[in-house]
Amino acid sequence: MFKTLKSLSMQRWPWLLLALTALAMELTGLYFQYALNYQPCIKCIYIRVAFAGILLAALLALLAPRNVMLRFAALSLWLGSALYGLYQAQELVNIEQILAEGGFTTCALFADFPSWLALDKWLPAVFEVTGTCGGVDWQFASLSMAGWSRVLMAAYGVSALLILLSQFSKISRNPYRG
Repeated sequence: MFKTLKSLSMQRWPWLLLALTALAMELTGLYFQYALNYQPCIKCIYIRVAFAGILLAALLALLAPRNVMLRFAALSLWLGSALYGLYQAQELVNIEQILAEGGFTTCALFADFPSWLALDKWLPAVFEVTGTCGGVDWQFASLSMAGWSRVLMAAYGVSALLILLSQFSKISRNPYRG
């Protein structure tokens, strides 16, 4: 399995597929915001940043998937973004549960990006906070957007970890040898 994963990570089409899925998630978030008028909270924006990080990782690897250093950089960014997104999605699920149980909680109203990465200032249409945390306006199969984001980020994280671990396996040059 690890040899197959490593071999796939050295080809362009799996990285293109990763880029397309991350882009699809970004576009879905923008559709919910601009077409359905579901305004993103701070946690939603941070989850968008995580999807953007995965997209960036895939684009980085697309440049030269056979380059070991570039592939490791892309895998590290992919894994880090997925873990960050998983953390933010879990936080949002927790907020939703507290509010559903009648509790009270709040979250920040403004993004706290570092000055060297002021995404909310550079691309406010994508990364500006316009909503508050905890409102469950949409569900599918009994999961909110935060719940689905948690599932997706966990899947991205497990995939990235497996592919990262596969980089330490050897691929035989002779296809007839095991």
